[in-house]
Amino acid sequence: MAILSIIKFPDARLHTIAKAVKVVDERVRTIAQDMIETMYEANGVGLAATQVDIHERIVVVDVSDERNAAQVFINPEIIGQSIEKKEWEEGCLSVPEVYDIVTRPDRVRVRALNLDGEVFEIDCDELLAVCLQHEIDHLNGKVFVQHLSRLKQTRIKSKIKKQAQA
Repeated sequence: MAILSIIKFPDARLHTIAKAVKVVDERVRTIAQDMIETMYEANGVGLAATQVDIHERIVVVDVSDERNAAQVFINPEIIGQSIEKKEWEEGCLSVPEVYDIVTRPDRVRVRALNLDGEVFEIDCDELLAVCLQHEIDHLNGKVFVQHLSRLKQTRIKSKIKKQAQA
């Protein structure tokens, strides 16, 4: 397996809309496994294929305390969400060392394929709900900082550029 390179904001590739996976085969399973290893190596709780320059609808997450319960979502879609919203402090492997409050639906229902190509649905709340919404945003070409004010976005871009020059 391999550790993949994570694209950093404001790279334009992060705004690419991912295409649906047509067949869940060994190639897709290998991508998912590489993404899990990359997520763990980077100390993340979620990773979308878009972040590693693979523009297919694949997401991996692990919100467990033990960091041993990775879940794979292929072609994930939010099919239901609560009216209630919740604020969470979010960060992103593509936007290192930046954290800010984002308001999202408190609960979501997600439909996806598993590694065997079987459809499943899951009701999520707390960190899993936030993580899946965040990662599905990536698949749709959206980075969490786009939920913030223009002023905050400008400050974050400046901070990232300074980090890159250091």
